[in-house]
Amino acid sequence: MESKCLSSPSTMANPIPIPLQEIIPRKNTLKRAVEVTIFFLLLSLLSNRLLSANYNNGLAWHLAFLCESWFTFFWLLFINVKWNPLQYRTYPQRLLNRGVELPPVDIFVTTADPVLEPPIITVNTVLSLLALDYPPHKLACYVSDDGASPLTFYSLMEASKFAKLWVPFCKKHNIQVRAPFMYFSGGSDREHNMATNDISPEFPQEWRKIKKEYEQLCHIIEEAVQKGIPCELTGEFADFSGIEGRNHPSIVKVIWENKENFSDGIPHLVYLSREQQLKHPHHYKAGAMNVLTRVSGVITNSPFMLNVDCDMFANNPQVVLHAMCLLLGIEKEAESGFVQYPQMFYGGLKDDPFGNQYVVLMEYLYHGFLGLQGPIYAGTGCFHRRKVIYGLSSEEAENMGRNLDVVNGKSLEALRAKFGDSIEFAKSANQIMYGTNNGMNRSRNLSNCIKAAIHVASSVYEYNTDWGTKVGLVYGSTTEDLLTGLSIHARGWRSVCPDLDSPAFLGCAPTGGPIIMTQMTRWITGFLEILFSIRNPIFATLTTKLQFRQSLAYLYLLLWGPYSLPEFCYALLPAHSIFTKTHFLPTVSEPAIFILVALFIIYNLYTLLEYIQCRLSIRAWWNNMRMSRIITSTACLFGFLGFFPKFLGLSDKVFDITPKDQATSIQGTSVEDADRGRFTFNESPIFVPPTALLFVNLTALAMVFLDGSWLGLGEIFCCAWMVLIFLPFLKGLFRRGIYGIPWPTIWKSATLAFLFLYFSRQWVSKG
Repeated sequence: MESKCLSSPSTMANPIPIPLQEIIPRKNTLKRAVEVTIFFLLLSLLSNRLLSANYNNGLAWHLAFLCESWFTFFWLLFINVKWNPLQYRTYPQRLLNRGVELPPVDIFVTTADPVLEPPIITVNTVLSLLALDYPPHKLACYVSDDGASPLTFYSLMEASKFAKLWVPFCKKHNIQVRAPFMYFSGGSDREHNMATNDISPEFPQEWRKIKKEYEQLCHIIEEAVQKGIPCELTGEFADFSGIEGRNHPSIVKVIWENKENFSDGIPHLVYLSREQQLKHPHHYKAGAMNVLTRVSGVITNSPFMLNVDCDMFANNPQVVLHAMCLLLGIEKEAESGFVQYPQMFYGGLKDDPFGNQYVVLMEYLYHGFLGLQGPIYAGTGCFHRRKVIYGLSSEEAENMGRNLDVVNGKSLEALRAKFGDSIEFAKSANQIMYGTNNGMNRSRNLSNCIKAAIHVASSVYEYNTDWGTKVGLVYGSTTEDLLTGLSIHARGWRSVCPDLDSPAFLGCAPTGGPIIMTQMTRWITGFLEILFSIRNPIFATLTTKLQFRQSLAYLYLLLWGPYSLPEFCYALLPAHSIFTKTHFLPTVSEPAIFILVALFIIYNLYTLLEYIQCRLSIRAWWNNMRMSRIITSTACLFGFLGFFPKFLGLSDKVFDITPKDQATSIQGTSVEDADRGRFTFNESPIFVPPTALLFVNLTALAMVFLDGSWLGLGEIFCCAWMVLIFLPFLKGLFRRGIYGIPWPTIWKSATLAFLFLYFSRQWVSKG
């Protein structure tokens, strides 16, 4: 067991300081053995093909060899990620016992559309963050609203009033779930407090009062939503008058200020809507995050920053303390460049019918990444060192700790050339990066900083600076989070992730077919933008400090899109063989058939064991296995094919916001769970390939039954397996409405299936 710690004055007298965290290697012997076995079975399959190669091998055989070679390579990348799993255990009470002053933290919440991201969701996230177990005068919460919506601002104003009741109530009674909608819908905290003997006698009365106040808050916000414009656009709302959501000047409002820096007060709450003009690029979420970084830099300038999506509320009230155990408790700063919590979700449907709760993925991949250079930056639930976001490398940070000449800082002119022409921001950056003190004072009146904040939030501020390239979140990909994390790792920093008893943050997972496909397509496009750029991990490991195995781990993610092509091709080969009365798989009489049988059984048992270890059902395992194949043939395939027109400049795809399900997010589960668990469709062409694939395999099975020929049992089994995988699409053929496949999609798919059958037969006749 390895442990590192940060020495403090209170612990210097002790020969062995008590660590704030420890690293615990995970036992992985059995899983390694199974993974290696699968790898050698794949190699055996390839070897058998090479040994049996001859001039009579048909098209299907050669395509199968190429596909299986790709699967083998991809499995090797997968093994690399999971080979050395670690976990970090943190001890926040030890941090508090040290008696040292805790560092301030700036919190960023991003939202972009009051319709797709209802204000009540943002409000609950903000309230959960304001009530964290951390000194309130050390926290400042900034909400970025790219929609410039008076409705969002109005909701936050009302929420700040409720926070004056909610925050003291949570801390007085040690409430664990601090998002009001979740607390009042679950009741677990209340039942726990009611059953506790030493609970204050006034708790039931206070609980009823707070609940009534929250219901009133929800009612006020709902009325405002229905009206569209919450009030007269005068006074505090005058800045919202006559503006457009995507074309307006900067708006910065201090909603609540802890003026006296009371340790038992409410954290600062600041509203921001950056300037947007149609003629200037705004770089979507990455641009919003960079503006948040600059605005907070000229106002509070905390050395650490937490960013969350508007639907990702703080589920663990000690989340900041756990992060500080890693950011302060590891001896070398380079070992903890950022702390990334896993994304986890609440209100998920039973057995995860859409395969998008990612429980197993987060459990095993995150711990695998910890054994390398650290987890990827996921765009939410992440604590950053401000100096890292400002482009500092691990080597520069280490040298500044040793070389006093460097600590004297750089000239303001040099910093302005890098960070922009704001003198206030240059001074704040100098303080963060080089430890100088140029008058930045957290206790000053926040309203005095509004002018400087509006200046750094302008749409032209970043021109001729390093923002988006060497400073801040990196532009150039719709998955700006992954690209930024890659850039941080390339500068020599590591990332970490603590294991908590209760999840740090919880968000709402999208439901239904179209929404899931839209989200995944965006991810795949972003991955490919990174892969086909100068910043891809292969170049980075050759020219920067990105470790080789970490680059392979990034490559595993970036190749999800290209992986779809060989998998889709392989799914067509069994039907092609039946149509042409050929074989691409070993027959029952050949010994090589045992390789395929062993691969199928061992792989499925291996994945099933992972789900059982995560306390998930067999049905959940099957749903995830099925959805991974469906997503590969839909979103991954379309993201891969759609990337190249954008790459060649033939199209300009707009960033799509994933709608947040307000019914799920706020009201919890309902009697409509069964309907919400059914696959939904629309007329998007993304559903054509899997529907065509279903028709192809159904046609192949029909031909087998009509011909009465059962010679290619391997191919027949594969066709039946594919029909089982795409069962939601088979059901969609007989349903109507959003649960049925539209007729245009059916006709297009049937045409493609017929053409595949025709050309398969033509290929044989020509051969």
